[in-house]
Order: sequence, then C-alpha cells, then structure tokens
Amino acid sequence: MYFLNNSNKMFFSFILFFSTLISISSNSWFGCWIGLEINLLSFIPLISSPSNLLASEAALKYFLTQSIASINFLFMILLKMTLLKNFNTDNFISITINSSLLMKMGSAPFHFWFPNIVEGLSWLNNFILMTWQKITPMILLSYYFNKNFLYLMIIFNIMIGAIGGLNQTSLRKLMAFSSINNLGWMIYSIMISENLWIFYFSMYSFLISIMCFIFFNLNMFFINQLFINNITPLIKLNLLINFLSLGGLPPFLGFLPKWIMINFLMMNEFYLLTFLFIMSSLIIIFFYIRIIYSCFMFNYFKMKWLKINLNNNFLWLMNFFSLISTLGMILSTFLFF
Repeated sequence: MYFLNNSNKMFFSFILFFSTLISISSNSWFGCWIGLEINLLSFIPLISSPSNLLASEAALKYFLTQSIASINFLFMILLKMTLLKNFNTDNFISITINSSLLMKMGSAPFHFWFPNIVEGLSWLNNFILMTWQKITPMILLSYYFNKNFLYLMIIFNIMIGAIGGLNQTSLRKLMAFSSINNLGWMIYSIMISENLWIFYFSMYSFLISIMCFIFFNLNMFFINQLFINNITPLIKLNLLINFLSLGGLPPFLGFLPKWIMINFLMMNEFYLLTFLFIMSSLIIIFFYIRIIYSCFMFNYFKMKWLKINLNNNFLWLMNFFSLISTLGMILSTFLFF
C-alpha cells in the first residue's frame, strides 16, 4: 500500500513539474491555461489525504479558489482573442488577467485563501505551494501586465505580508505571510527583467527550503513549540541565522537579492516604493527577532522529557545550509565585485 501511495505521489509530482513547462513554453494563451489546469489537477492529489481532514479541507479550498481564477483567466483570454479585437478595452482585460494570475499565486489583495490552506498542509506541500506553484503565474504575468496596477499590488503585498505576520502564532501562517511579502519583491523583479526574477526566486526558494526542512525535521508547527521543546543551542543558533537571512538582514545571503532590487529602485527614482520595501523588511525582521529572542530566553524545565531524536545527517545539513546563509553574501560580494 505504501509503495502504491508513493508511486502515485511520484506520478503526480512529475505531472506537476511537466505542467509548468507546458505553460511557460506555450505560444498561445489557451495553451497556458491548459498548463495551469493540469498543474491544479496534479497538485490536489499531492495535498489531499484521506486520514487528515485539514489536508482534505485545504485541497477543496485550493480547488475552489484556483477554479475561480482559472474561469476568470479563460473568459478574459477568449474575449481578447475573439470578440474585443477592435475595441479599446486593453486596460480592463490586462487588469482582469493580472488579477486572476495574482489570485492563482496567492498575492494580496487576493490572498485570503493562502494562509488558511497553508495551515492544513505538511511542510513539504507548503514548500511546493510557496515556491513551485508561483512559477507559472509569474511567467504568464510577465507576458502581459498593467504597470500601474502591478505597482499598487506590490504595495499591497509588501504591507499586508509584513503586518499580517505580526500577530501569528502558527509557523505555517508566518511563512505564508513572509511568502506574500516576498511576492511583492518578486513581482517588481519580473517587471525589471526575467534574469533578476530567476535570481531572486532561486534565493528565496533556497531560504524557504531551509526553514521548511528544519521545521519538518523538528516536527514544529507553532511558535510556542520553539520555547517548550528541548532543542539544543546549536539548533537555536541555526534558526536565528536562517530567520534573519529570510528577513533580508545583512550580512546574510537573503540580503543580496534585496540589495540588488533596492539599487534598481533607487536608480529609477522610486523613492516611495524603496521606503515601503525597506519598512516592510524591518517589520518582518522585528517579528523574526522577537520569536528567536523568546526562543533563546525561555527555558521550560518541566518539559525536559520531551526529546527530539535527530540524526547526524540532519544536523550536518542544517549546519551546512546555515554556513551558506552566513557566508554566501560575503563570498558573492567578492566574486561579483
């Protein structure tokens, strides 16, 4: 039974990977829509679980929200291709197509489904949802976008992502709001150039993969588990490094893509946008430091019987990733400059 389940997961993972390639290599909007639909239908079996009601609920919510976005997207591309060729409605169509793609990737202000679904998923599925599932809508967004509308969406993303994470006790929801904030940075990067977006997305995926990897191995889902569980100072130090790197604090690796983005913003004289980007990053670093400070300071003697069995491979990998996070920025500075 386990092998059958595992082979199913492998099959749907392959289809998930393949559907993204269909969308981004298609030469028509209709082909892009087909790729998005295959992507949706392959991700649902990966996240649904008959033994977990929360996962099944998350799968249903995901299906409904993505279906609404898909219907909207299909309707608009059909209008664009057939009926409205000679009418001056490009502005309306571009905003509607952009809105449906933003809804697909869980961007603010269409983000209301995102934290709720994240709460019902495992760390591995969360990692897929926060990284791979954003590739197709992002690439399609770069083909046809309304610049003024996207600037407004960027401001929504960075502010909602920063403020929404302040009062969260769930680590999964915290990562979800962090993802929404980073989405603002990624939307701006893809408006500048695809290469810059690939670089930012790669850095973000690497950092979020470290966090998901650590939380998965420690079996942690809520902030108070960081205080109560008997975790060693070395693991706490690794969490500190990776949280600060994800927040974009120098000299960690997460600062490098944000530094490049801020350079672009300043060169193009987007001073207000630069200010908002920096302020949102400061808010995010604030609540990351608040969590880590509590994690270091609190010590529960009553829970010392609660042991987490960690193998050496996990510890070696975690230390290696943290070393890359710490030294990556310094090494890359020497390499590029």
